[in-house]
Amino acid sequence: MKKILLIILLCWSSQLFAHEQVNKTLDQFHQAAAKADFDGYFALIANGGIFMGTDANERWTKQQFKAFVKPYFTKGIGWLYRPTERNISPTSSKDLMVFDELLENSNYGQCRGSGVLIKTTKGWQILQYNLSIPVPNDISGTIVGKIKQYNQTNLTGNTKVDGE
Repeated sequence: MKKILLIILLCWSSQLFAHEQVNKTLDQFHQAAAKADFDGYFALIANGGIFMGTDANERWTKQQFKAFVKPYFTKGIGWLYRPTERNISPTSSKDLMVFDELLENSNYGQCRGSGVLIKTTKGWQILQYNLSIPVPNDISGTIVGKIKQYNQTNLTGNTKVDGE
């Protein structure tokens, strides 16, 4: 019985430590962005990582996102997304965690970040980050209509493959 309890305790403490490390990684990610710390920011994104912004056209590989971010960070222009709530969920793999977080931003107001972190030899890194703007259901019909109208006049519907 003691062996079973010890195994359960070890598994639980290991999971708790992983949650703390994931929290730390996400907090460092937001802090690096606020400081326009290019190296620190991208050290937290895994090779093969994907960043998706609020615009449907904003799906970047790590290298593409570096090219987008560099001119801003070089000028000292960063962005602050302040987490107000965060959920971290384990997966069947001990090396992957999924998360979602509510964020506050001075320009966009309330946002949501969600994604996947992977445990690497460098620690936990972001494999995918998706930044979105939650739309209240009561006004979603109006917003969806505006998006449809915008897409009809501005988008061509190109499909991209990673690396293009």
